[in-house]
Order: sequence, then structure tokens, then C-alpha cells
Amino acid sequence: MRKTTALIVAFGILASLTACAGGAGSNGCDPLVQSGDASSVVKAPGKLGAAPKVDFPLPLYTKTTEKSQVIAGKGAPIQDGQPVIVDVTILNGTDGAVLQKSSYSASGGSVITVGKSTFPAVSEGLRCATVGSRVAIVGSPKDSHSGQADEANGIAKNDSFVYVIDIKSAYRAKADGADQVPVNGLPAVVLAPDGTPGITVPNTAAPKAFSATLLKKGDGATVKSGDFAIIKDTGISWANKAVFSSTWKTGQATVVNVGTSSVVAGLSKGLVGQRVGSQVLLVVPPKLAVSDGSDTSVTVPSGATLIYVVDILGIAH
Repeated sequence: MRKTTALIVAFGILASLTACAGGAGSNGCDPLVQSGDASSVVKAPGKLGAAPKVDFPLPLYTKTTEKSQVIAGKGAPIQDGQPVIVDVTILNGTDGAVLQKSSYSASGGSVITVGKSTFPAVSEGLRCATVGSRVAIVGSPKDSHSGQADEANGIAKNDSFVYVIDIKSAYRAKADGADQVPVNGLPAVVLAPDGTPGITVPNTAAPKAFSATLLKKGDGATVKSGDFAIIKDTGISWANKAVFSSTWKTGQATVVNVGTSSVVAGLSKGLVGQRVGSQVLLVVPPKLAVSDGSDTSVTVPSGATLIYVVDILGIAH
């Protein structure tokens, strides 16, 4: 899949959900993307949350990604690592063709994580924007589609993309609950400053029983079966100590529909009853390390005892 197509898919994660806002960062912020001649000519009138009528002179091109504010929000500046729910319209800067458009419904939105990632035009462009704002980003060819042509989507290698984004809500960048006392005999977890976990697996046989151990105890809403939980997680096989999934590596938080067959059964079991802001260590035996395989973004090892370290960042109802 080309990065162009991957970006469009990424904005379709939550087509029919309403967001509940979590923490929204601190007051100080240094933007990665500045306003410029290209972004300043993008017009997108209309109320926040309603589809804008986007207008700009054709062709519109930039060598460096730019961002301008269209509607000012009142929320706190969004920092690296925070997932946000947005409505978005994506257009080709050369001919104005619409490449992707949200439903702009009250119960809609898409999720992307702010900061350096595989989608730099947007994920870096949203840094220091505020919840409740509309921003216009003109992404360079490099930042939008790696400067590669995509004939199937009508994109030439030198096309810039125009993104008009309404920021509906923001979530925690990492678990921020109270530290809990470690449990002997379980994997040890140390955290980098940005929250990325380092996991040390004991040189012992894998436990046969499922366990869910709080590493940080949050005080937010309680996760229930059926919820769409916004999480960051790392998954490791106990036997070979190999990481098979890590949202920290991709730079993008994920959304899991807790309790459904698309989610590894042990992951759902470990999330139910936990509070937003918590970090939980899960040991999942093989009988619970299964799903229906519909989530093709992660390949779960077959017949293995799995270890998950999960940061619960929010719930979209």
C-alpha cells in the first residue's frame, strides 16, 4: 500500500463515533510547522464541525509544509504524542480534487496522533493547534506522499496536498496515573520520558493463567465491554521475547472495540474495568491470545503466551 493510500485510510478509523475529551497537554508549545504563503491563501468558511467549502488558487504548491489557523479554538495546545479526533477534508493542491472527506456528523471523526510519524504533513502540522480550532495545512509532496506518483488516486509526484482539519477533541499522550508497586515474577517495565515502555521478560516458563496488573492507576472513566478505547500498547511473545506490535514505534495510537471478536480476547479482558489514565501489564495465555483476524494491522503469534503493556488514553463513545 502506498503512503498516499495509507494516509487516506488512516483518516477513516472512526467514521461513526463521538469523542470524549481527555487531558489536552500543557500551555507551552513549539510548533513544528509555520504559516506561509501557501497555507495563508486557503479559505475554508463555515462553522466548526460542518463541511467547509474549501477554496484556494490553482495550482497550489509548497516545498515546505505550512499551516495556518482558520478558526481559533479555546483548548490547550496539543503536544507530541496526543491522539486527536478530527474532521478532515483532503484535496489535491494541483487541481483541487477532493481525495478524502469526513462525514462531518456529530457522531463522527477520525483519529491521528500528533508528532513525528509516517504522516508528517498532518501529524506534525497539528502540533500546537488547539481543540476547537480549524487549521489549513498545505503539505509538501515529500510530507504528503513521499514525493511518489499514485496514478490510481490521480496524484503526481510533485502534487501538494491541502488538508482542512477541525480538531474536535484531544487525549492523553501517555498513561498518567499513580505508580503502583511492581509484582515479583512478572515482566519488568521501565519507561522512557515519552512513555515508551522497555520490557524485560523473566527467564522462566510462561505462566498458564491470565493476569492483569496495574502499573499506573488512572482516575478517568471506566472501560466497559463495547467501548472504543484509545490506547498505546506494546505486545511481546513470552517465549522468544520478540516484539510483535508497538504503537510507540509507529507513532500512532490505536482504537480497539473492547469485547469484540476483532480484538485479542485477553487484551479485551484486561481492559474491561480499568480506568482511563491507567497503564496495565497483561499476561495472556494462548487460549486468550486469539481474535477473528480481521485486524490485519497486527500479526499475533500463534500458540504463544503474550505480554501487553497498555496505556489507556481515552474512550470514544
